Amino acid sequence: MSSKKNPRKKPVINQLRLIAGVWRGSKLNFADGNGLRPTSERVRETLFNWLAPHMKGAHCLDLFAGSGALAFEALSRGAATAYAIDTNRQAVAIMQSEARRLGATELSVCSADALRWLASQPLADGEPRFNIVFLDPPFASSFLPEVVVALEHSGMLAVDARIYIELPGEADLPAIPAHWQLLKQRRAGNVQYLLFVAEQSGS
Repeated sequence: MSSKKNPRKKPVINQLRLIAGVWRGSKLNFADGNGLRPTSERVRETLFNWLAPHMKGAHCLDLFAGSGALAFEALSRGAATAYAIDTNRQAVAIMQSEARRLGATELSVCSADALRWLASQPLADGEPRFNIVFLDPPFASSFLPEVVVALEHSGMLAVDARIYIELPGEADLPAIPAHWQLLKQRRAGNVQYLLFVAEQSGS
């Protein structure tokens, strides 16, 4: 009797569409993963309309990158650099592969915990601080309050940095630093999303 080996299960690859800019209409591959929930196309379109006046030449940080959709969309629309941080190694590997495929040399992808990465002071002296930060942690997590505090005290925010926060529609917004002024707020289905401006750099 012959026995058959179980074939190794291949990762499920999904796709989303980049909306505008140099990679307009390009499909971005991303993997399935626990808590991996790319920002919807509808929400991304609204968000990047908000950010349009500030995107050209911006330095961006996506602390829970997942698919990398926000970092890639920012670069597509004229951002100078983007950092994409995520703990999911498969997601990181696919983001790196997609960056090579699209020629996104301005994207730095790092496999790291967001809080540890912020505490590690990864930016070299003289390296530009971030003009735009995306905070979209897994909805089942409780990271957001700690990350807001860590980001505020990291020294990585440029003056007048824009901070985007996405969270479940029923969730309470964590405590926000006093000088982060709310600019925009919307809901889409079970998602609420907000844009703040940090009127001073973090201390």
